[in-house]
Amino acid sequence: QVQLVESGGGLVQTGGSLRLSCTASGLTFNQYTMAWFRQPPGKDREFVASHIHKDGSTYYADSVKGRFTISRDIAKNTVYLQMNNLKLEDAAVYYCNALSTYEQYWGQGTQVTVSS
Repeated sequence: QVQLVESGGGLVQTGGSLRLSCTASGLTFNQYTMAWFRQPPGKDREFVASHIHKDGSTYYADSVKGRFTISRDIAKNTVYLQMNNLKLEDAAVYYCNALSTYEQYWGQGTQVTVSS
């Protein structure tokens, strides 16, 4: 059974930092592209960042470029999202995503709240 378990969310002030973690089990971690999505209150889920398993390439939404960094620790089956200089508009439920050619999995989400 595949599980993606996120952690690291919480309350932070604007300009602060958080690091989200997503630990995967039940899949061959290095065969999946790992990504983070988020869903702000009342809005659709949106792409945040991805880490391509084949070559280690990373991609970011324009809104987070230069502030967020995605990374992967294969030994720990974990993908991270380092979030710096957080803004009010970054508040959302953040979801971990694992994608291969044939399968896609989601975590349960972790809440990030940003206060002024």
